[in-house]
Amino acid sequence: MEMLGLLKIRVQRGTNLPLKDTFHSDPYVVVTMGEQRVKTSCKKNNCNPVWNDELTLALKYPNVPVVLTVYDKDTFSKDDKIGEAEIDIKPYLEALNMSNQCLPNGVEVDRVQPNRDNCLAKESCIIWENGKMIQDMTLMLQNVECGEVKVQIEVIPKRISDDAFFP
Repeated sequence: MEMLGLLKIRVQRGTNLPLKDTFHSDPYVVVTMGEQRVKTSCKKNNCNPVWNDELTLALKYPNVPVVLTVYDKDTFSKDDKIGEAEIDIKPYLEALNMSNQCLPNGVEVDRVQPNRDNCLAKESCIIWENGKMIQDMTLMLQNVECGEVKVQIEVIPKRISDDAFFP
């Protein structure tokens, strides 16, 4: 399959992450999409880390899930898994396909509501900003008692023709 574009994920911050060690956690985030795997820096002694790390994946299959997993770095044992969330990029890709790229700056293209099929903690807006489409999301971590991660996604499409972005 030919690459459709690049998926940029800015992992901004974590909120209320649980303690995994006695007095603290040393969290970092791993983002996977199929066989691809990228990770943020580790933030020492912090349950409310600010990463602002930008990660990039090749977008080849738009239906392959993007999974964000938060870990606690351990020195003498295997890193502990804190929680995970799936990033649903389908609404973003649909909005990108519908936009004509002649939108005024700051226009809201779509809103995505939290539901049982996504990990959104609150409503997420897809916005045309400075010549690109972005989506800010607050993701509720799954399989853990608490914790959220705020991310921003952007797709840089591969431009070959004026056809739709994805097949």
